[in-house]
Order: sequence, then structure tokens, then C-alpha cells
Amino acid sequence: MAITDLPLVSMLKSKLHWHQARQKLLAENVANADTPGFKPMDLKEPGFAGSLGGALALDRTSPLHIGFSQARPEAEKTRGGFETRPSGNSVNLEDEMLKVAANQSDYQLATSLYQKSLSMLRTAVGGRSA
Repeated sequence: MAITDLPLVSMLKSKLHWHQARQKLLAENVANADTPGFKPMDLKEPGFAGSLGGALALDRTSPLHIGFSQARPEAEKTRGGFETRPSGNSVNLEDEMLKVAANQSDYQLATSLYQKSLSMLRTAVGGRSA
């Protein structure tokens, strides 16, 4: 069995690839901020619920526990094209730079988790931890 066949490692690897692709798109958005008619793009975040064998549900083991509603709050709506310039360009540099910073932070977190998981695997097979 290869290390990449482990679910945690493969999910982290997929997440890292997604962040790399998203960083490229966000950089293109910033680079084309003055291009007439350019529309900014973003990637949909991958869902890992299928990898975990379905959605994780909370179980109420006692009637005294606080109830859990199945309704989830809607995600914050992204701003539409109301900041479109006369040239047809709708890139908002402030929003794009915030996305770049958040993406970089999330990438660093996923990288750290990937390194720690590999270190734990090395320790489990009797190797030295770094």
C-alpha cells in the first residue's frame, strides 16, 4: 500500500493542488485588473464528504443534550457585478488580495498538516521523526 493511498494524505494532497490552482487564477485576476471586459474567476472548494463515507452527523445520546438543527446558515453571498467599471471589468483588487492572503494561509496550514502526517507515519514504521 502506497502512502498516497491513505485517505488523509490523499485529501491533503488534493487540497494542496486545489490551492495551487486557485492561487494561479487569483494571480490572473490581479494581473488583468485593467483589462477591459475581464471577469474575475475563482475555483469551487473541493468537498471531502464523499471521501469520508458520507456526511458526518451528530448523534443525540441524551434528551438533555442541546438539539441540532439540520438547517445550516447560508454562506455569505459574494458580491455580484455591481462594481463593474465602464470598460466591463469587474475585478476588485481589495477582494482579490484578501482571497490571495486567505489562500496562502490555508495552503500553509495544509502543508503543515501534510508534513506532520508524514512524520507520524515515519514514526509509526520505526523511522526517526524529523
